Amino acid sequence: MTGLPLIYDLDLPQLEQVLSTWHEPKFRARQIWQNLYRNLWAHPSEFTNIALPLRNRLEQEFLFSALTPKTVLKSSDGETVKTLFELPDGKAIEAVQMLYDERRTLCISTQAGCAMGCVFCATGQMGFKRHLSSGEIVEQVLYYARLLKQKGEAVTNVVVMGMGEPFHNYDNTLAAIDRLNHPDGLNLGARRFTISTVGLVPAIKRFADEDRQVNLAISLHASDDQSRSNLLPVNKRYDLETLLDACRYYAARTNRRVTFEWALIRDVNDSSEQARQLATLLKGLLCHVNVIPLNPTKAYAGQATTRERALAFCEELARYGIPATVRLRRGIDIQAGCGQLATENDAREG
Repeated sequence: MTGLPLIYDLDLPQLEQVLSTWHEPKFRARQIWQNLYRNLWAHPSEFTNIALPLRNRLEQEFLFSALTPKTVLKSSDGETVKTLFELPDGKAIEAVQMLYDERRTLCISTQAGCAMGCVFCATGQMGFKRHLSSGEIVEQVLYYARLLKQKGEAVTNVVVMGMGEPFHNYDNTLAAIDRLNHPDGLNLGARRFTISTVGLVPAIKRFADEDRQVNLAISLHASDDQSRSNLLPVNKRYDLETLLDACRYYAARTNRRVTFEWALIRDVNDSSEQARQLATLLKGLLCHVNVIPLNPTKAYAGQATTRERALAFCEELARYGIPATVRLRRGIDIQAGCGQLATENDAREG
């Protein structure tokens, strides 16, 4: 484990400050930044547009990779790839690349493990290990961006729905998105990002006040407090009324739609009555509901609903004016679907 700082943890002004202490001209920092984020070069040895002494110093002073790919799994249909990365301290995370027609979507992690404890989520079942730094979040995207570039393709969308609760690691998550959004770098538009949260109300309000163009998704999954608390322990702290007040605040403050995620569990939350309760709950709110049959995990006995019941759930919502779609389940055979990411052991132990 190296003690060198990870270069992806720096924003451009911080990189400029470092270069100024090395008595390098300011434009060198922007050159390095573009090499990292636009040219997608992974190591100073590739930085042929700067002098060799500066390349050598960069290599001596900074770590250029914190993620070591340990296992790569590809789904049987070839449309989903999951990578297990080892971190410098031996902890591990997973990230996923998905092909959707012309889109190249990444599902990235913000924490090793998760503290939220959602009962049907494999990451929640493994518990919280640590936050990722902003650079460790960024590097997941750059890893896949380089692979796609080799095929003449590019990242089109990033969903922050991997391991961890993004708003529990708010500052690092948003700093990573800002870095990936930077016009002199990867320049991925803000609306190409979606952050998914279980409903940390203070963070939702903070996010609203920052008036970002980044999309917001809320993991809801139940329309009454008892049911939701059974599935998502966070509901005991921020109940549905409190959460939905925050969502209304967000929609009013930003004029942006809220997406609600709903994992359909057979005979738990997949009935027409549940859909009607949900429609009542969301009445008047600028929103969309994504429903997806539950993805299986080892520690939860619940079963996925049928596609027929999923469609009926959406149709019931539509009757009450709530737009909804059934999301495709992808990568289930390699445990790469929503709620399935987990590392049973640290990478050095597994």
